[in-house]
Amino acid sequence: MSLQAVIDWFLPKEDHFFTFLERQANLAQECATALLRFREAHVTAAEVREAVQVIEHTADGVLFEMEDALARTFVTPLDREDLHLLATELDDIIDMMNHAARVCVLYGVERPTEPMVGLIETLEKCSAVLARTMPALRKRQYGKLIEESRNLRALEKEGDTVFRAAVSKLFHDPTVEAKVLLREKEVLDSLENAVDRFDRVAHTLAGLLPISPAC
Repeated sequence: MSLQAVIDWFLPKEDHFFTFLERQANLAQECATALLRFREAHVTAAEVREAVQVIEHTADGVLFEMEDALARTFVTPLDREDLHLLATELDDIIDMMNHAARVCVLYGVERPTEPMVGLIETLEKCSAVLARTMPALRKRQYGKLIEESRNLRALEKEGDTVFRAAVSKLFHDPTVEAKVLLREKEVLDSLENAVDRFDRVAHTLAGLLPISPAC
């Protein structure tokens, strides 16, 4: 029997914690997909906000279940602080996408600009990586966790590049009205903050790995 098999034998079988995390990751992907519909000409900002908000409410319920289970479980498969941190960060991703959708409605953004679409597409890519990565935590596939964490960081850097270029263009273009600048900057900030949350999750996932992944 391998060392990992021995470790798995002694670890608690509270697999529902991994199920909560996987549900959150899948909801994040659903949220990003709903947000991405804003690039379609016939879809309004209000429709996007409504769809995203429904998903956000569902995600809040999953986080509540997770916190309740943590409070009632004496021994958890991972450190309870790590589980809570990861669950909170996953919820933050969805909260920030919901915030971005609400800002679009609040500031009257009828159609997303090209940089906005670029950031939303980055969110969708990040969420797809996250959804396919989270099951590896249950299976203790540490090599996959490392690889996909790096992919998330790379995507976050791509998002930063799009964000900085868009903001720089806004402030250097003398034809852009102050109202337009404020509106677009607020939306870009919200989207970039959502992308940044994926980078935090990547760091947290990497921090859950054992000292020797080869074991």
